[in-house]
Amino acid sequence: MDSPSAAGEGGLAMHGEPALAPGFAHLPHANPEAPKGGAIRFGEVGGFDSLNPFIVKGTAPWLLRGRLYESMMGRNWDEPFTLYPLLAESWEIGPGGAWVEFALNPEARFSDGSPVEAEDVISSFETLGTKGRPNFRSIWANVARWERTGERALRFHFERPEREAPLILALMPVFSRAGLSGDFAETSFAPPLGSGPYTVGAFEPGRRIAFRRDPDHWARALPLMRGQHNFDEVIVEYFRDSNAVWEAFKAGAIDVYKDDDPARWETGYDFPAARDGRIVQSEVPHGRPSGMRGFVFNTRRDLLADIRVREALTLALDFEWIRRTMLSGAYERIESYFGGSPLAHSGAAEGRERAILAPYAGALPEGALDGAVSQPVSRGDGRNRENLRRAAELLAAAGWRAEGGVLKDASGRPFAFEILLGRSADEQVSGAWAEALKRLGIEARIRLVDSAQYQARRNDYDFDVMVNEWALSLSPGVEQRFYWGEAGVETPGTRNYMGVANPAVEAALDALDAAEDREGFEAAVRALDRALTSLRLVAPFWHARTSRIAHDAGLRFPERTPLYGDWIGFLPEVWWREG
Repeated sequence: MDSPSAAGEGGLAMHGEPALAPGFAHLPHANPEAPKGGAIRFGEVGGFDSLNPFIVKGTAPWLLRGRLYESMMGRNWDEPFTLYPLLAESWEIGPGGAWVEFALNPEARFSDGSPVEAEDVISSFETLGTKGRPNFRSIWANVARWERTGERALRFHFERPEREAPLILALMPVFSRAGLSGDFAETSFAPPLGSGPYTVGAFEPGRRIAFRRDPDHWARALPLMRGQHNFDEVIVEYFRDSNAVWEAFKAGAIDVYKDDDPARWETGYDFPAARDGRIVQSEVPHGRPSGMRGFVFNTRRDLLADIRVREALTLALDFEWIRRTMLSGAYERIESYFGGSPLAHSGAAEGRERAILAPYAGALPEGALDGAVSQPVSRGDGRNRENLRRAAELLAAAGWRAEGGVLKDASGRPFAFEILLGRSADEQVSGAWAEALKRLGIEARIRLVDSAQYQARRNDYDFDVMVNEWALSLSPGVEQRFYWGEAGVETPGTRNYMGVANPAVEAALDALDAAEDREGFEAAVRALDRALTSLRLVAPFWHARTSRIAHDAGLRFPERTPLYGDWIGFLPEVWWREG
């Protein structure tokens, strides 16, 4: 998509050319000979109180959107960001990206057999753009107008022509206008009618849901779909905590367990099903960025608004000791948001990256442009003396003083906060951090809540510190403003959980939106990575370059795995059951 205008029936790449030529047979990480049939059972913590995955309210099953709904084009997860025809049989982009036109595939059908029409597309986009999550509203707000250019063709004119805009619109979900009832913005157990490969089967709210494969799925023979969606039934069972999920897996009640405990991975599979070969362990490599996961500081809270305080709290998290004692020496520290990828910042900011940030250098910590932002390193002996000493100095500079072992501000208010958790698996590291903070006179209270409460409080930014993860791709775009844009400080339901509102971050987001070539794109992402990391908005955890998946021995997946690994479009999409 480097030309001023483009059209085709093949792929549409964000940068460069699509890897797959028109007429490709199937995705490289899919097995077109995979047998259809059988079931796969997943275990999840929490529950669900809605079957509408497109709104702020409620919690919907995570598998819902990818099973029931389709978009104009679909993504190949073996490329950074390339789309191929799905509901649309062809596409065209106007000069300078001023507009995009889609021609619907005449064979496209909803799961009830009714045709997917242009009116359904417009109804879906307008509904999502007015009642959906903030990211959908933002996408639709960039559409200045639309017009029909044929019986099945729609053209969308953009308010702000941007390189990514046609691709993002092409990924908007489509559902039947006839299937809408009631207030779309309210939770409901009557999902909009979709055209995807599955429909909702039996379910018990908060406990269990099954998705049944549609044997007559209209797109089953499309190149994008061959070898995908092979199970007759995909089932999700819900449990109170991660320990219950693990016990269910050992007992054979679920088929798959993604294991992020390296000690257990090495020594914890000495149970009957694993010993006799009914359970096997697989490692799936990936090439995606580290993303960001860790303790998130809500800077909307006065207590955490000072960067010196956030840096002090980060210094108290002794990763080297945690890695040695809790992680069996496995995993690497997350160094930055796009760490471990070509998009990560490194060394001093230069060239176009520096040009983006230099006018706002005063909004970043001193020296942020002069070298890579690094995470604290300790001796790993559990005492962490040097880092705690530096943390105490930063806290003193921010106006905090220790009195009788309690850290207080000038008014005598103790330094205390709550760590909000949605998974019991995060209690151990939270406890270790809280113990370290005690040595600084800080009280950190750990609060584990159920999934529904965690989601509600996260959406409303009702927390001091919480554990959260942002999974980031090799082709970041407009979603980054949904994650870090200043509008999210006040608007509920975004992923700007830390409440960042910084001109350097905004400049990087603007540069990313305006990037016209690969060099400009990479410079913008590196600038964003540098700015976010330097602001100490998260005390980072760790990541792995492979995913550890234990599973029923009857489950299979292709030897060739996609660039993004097990992230999206892999499990359960291209797996199958033998025997």
